[in-house]
Amino acid sequence: MMYSSRRKPVLYFKEERRFLSGKCTIYKLFGLCMVLVLISLLWLQLSCSGDMSSVTHQNRRDPQPPPPPCPTERQASAADDPSWGPHKLALVVPFRERFEELLVFVPFMHKFLNKKKIRHKILIINQVDHYRFNRASLINVGYMESGNDTDYLAMHDVDLLPLNEALDYGFPKEGPFHVASPELHPLYHYKTYVGGILLLTKRHYHMCNGMSNRFWGWGREDDEFYRRLRKAELQLFRPSGITTGYKTFLHIHDSAWRKRDQKRVAAQKQEQFKVDPDGGLTNLQYQVDSRQELTISGAPCTIINTKLECDQSQTPWCLLS
Repeated sequence: MMYSSRRKPVLYFKEERRFLSGKCTIYKLFGLCMVLVLISLLWLQLSCSGDMSSVTHQNRRDPQPPPPPCPTERQASAADDPSWGPHKLALVVPFRERFEELLVFVPFMHKFLNKKKIRHKILIINQVDHYRFNRASLINVGYMESGNDTDYLAMHDVDLLPLNEALDYGFPKEGPFHVASPELHPLYHYKTYVGGILLLTKRHYHMCNGMSNRFWGWGREDDEFYRRLRKAELQLFRPSGITTGYKTFLHIHDSAWRKRDQKRVAAQKQEQFKVDPDGGLTNLQYQVDSRQELTISGAPCTIINTKLECDQSQTPWCLLS
């Protein structure tokens, strides 16, 4: 279009030479002026049309990016969506030196809970002192540090991942809900087992005075907590209608690589089966060494580096000597 609009005036000038070949009169001069005016107007119209078509074609090839959104605009988050419900879960994970499992656990659980529209925050209670691992005390710390924005807990092992989306992680209003029930857990199948994954309201956890702080090393704290649930007269609930059996969870712990501390020393052998009538939240002693907000593959979590304290006159087995 632009190329042809530039050639048209040249053709008209050739015709003008023939037009002037006769006798020059006033009428011919007037006619010539009119022709020149018409040629000029036509040339301007064609030139503008060519330029506009060129700009339009250029805009189609290189569209301009949309203007940036107004700073006051924001997308609706889960907190603004009423379909997520009013409750918020504190996912409490007792932890020490199992970073390979943590890298899998945090993004997996964040995606799993988001898909189920469960408001949550993931708290990794990392034991950084020199004592033996104390899962129960770390869960007590998680309860204490969970904040006022949560109203129920998940006592959750870092090496246990739910594979069945029908598993319920919702608010356990009626009573403690044992997600990793003996009928579904890949390893532990005795009837009084309440470990792996257990949901409680914070009110119910407080009614039990938390968990006993006497269990240093691996195991037995869950069995003692089962007795606390019964003492508090809390009805325990478990999943129903789950047909995936022992394939309901993925257990990612490598026992060959990470040996569990199953040693029983001194009086621990006798004490491990006793009920702790007074200990729990009321005699928990700890210090938060530091708190870090971390994102793993886009999933947020809070690392609470914790130093537990041990009264060696009461539980000398907190140290291995």
